[in-house]
Amino acid sequence: MLYEVPELEDVDQDVLVQLDAIRQDLRHQVAEPRRWTGLLRRSLIAAAIRGSNSIEGYQVTQDDAEAALQGAEPMDADPDTWAEIIGYRDALTYVQQLGSNEQFQWQHMLFSALHFMLLRHRMLIGPGRYRPGGIYVTDSTTGTAVYRGPDADAVPDLMRELCDWLDNGDLDAHFYIRAAMAHLNLVSIHPWRDGNGRMSRCVHTLVLARSGVLAPEFSSIEEWLGAGRNTYDYYDALKTVQHGEFRPHGDTLSWVRFCLRAHHLQTQLVQRRLDDAARLWLVVDELASAMGLPERTVTVLFEAAKGGRVRRTGYQRDERLSLDQAARDLRELLRAGLVEQRGETRGRYYVASEMLRQRTEQVRPTVDPLRDPYHR
Repeated sequence: MLYEVPELEDVDQDVLVQLDAIRQDLRHQVAEPRRWTGLLRRSLIAAAIRGSNSIEGYQVTQDDAEAALQGAEPMDADPDTWAEIIGYRDALTYVQQLGSNEQFQWQHMLFSALHFMLLRHRMLIGPGRYRPGGIYVTDSTTGTAVYRGPDADAVPDLMRELCDWLDNGDLDAHFYIRAAMAHLNLVSIHPWRDGNGRMSRCVHTLVLARSGVLAPEFSSIEEWLGAGRNTYDYYDALKTVQHGEFRPHGDTLSWVRFCLRAHHLQTQLVQRRLDDAARLWLVVDELASAMGLPERTVTVLFEAAKGGRVRRTGYQRDERLSLDQAARDLRELLRAGLVEQRGETRGRYYVASEMLRQRTEQVRPTVDPLRDPYHR
């Protein structure tokens, strides 16, 4: 038995209508080929990796999360944290590929493969294999149990039921609702010794990817869930439905509303980033042109002006340059006074100079409060 899709009220249907409208606008915006859109996609995927892992206590910078996506070495992360980030990167990348896979089917081995990708660096916990015994979730501050999962013997049948529901159940429900319910049921079954939260968030994103309406990086809520107070609200929303143990017969409307609200707020945030990125790209593009710099260097100026740390290897990959070309461009930007060098040899990176910050000062990120769709 699984948690069931709740009966939505008019206010929930209204939020879904709003989400659909915002999503369609985003779809048209990202469909147009622009160089900065690809950079924003990477930034959003990196933010999802950061958010989902931060919930589990693995803190990583945005620069390192983006480095993981580029196949580069970390600047700040310790080896243990880096292994967790790489695992989640691989799982999330696989999710993106599965979004358009015509042979896709929900099955046990899909979950096992995702879980193995996530935690293959920790073989002692049996990545890809269901837990052999009971499991408790404890409060890290008090050490007391706050949730007890179903018996291990029940896990295979529950997972089989979840796979069947994902393939055939409630197909008329909106995909945001199906994603929320897949998340709730998987985290409540708690099939593995570790990684259940990240797996559930990853599967939530996979359901969205399978909708085919918008790339998952533009609709995932993993970044939102990992941001500050939102993480506590996330745990509270689960506790409200679970009541401390696996008994899937309660009302799930509060959980669905929590997820719809998170999607709405995260989508507003993504829309702002798209608008901010478009304005910033225009300014740095005009600056590069006025200073007679190669057009490709706009990539460096854009990332640096956003506050990022640019590495030669990353720039080289982004623009498909030779080592000499990338190094020459960066030296030219140094001579122009637009970037400054930090670190030495393999740890070297480039940041915005005071001149670049002044030239782009008028393009400030939007900071107005987001609109809560459930409070008018």
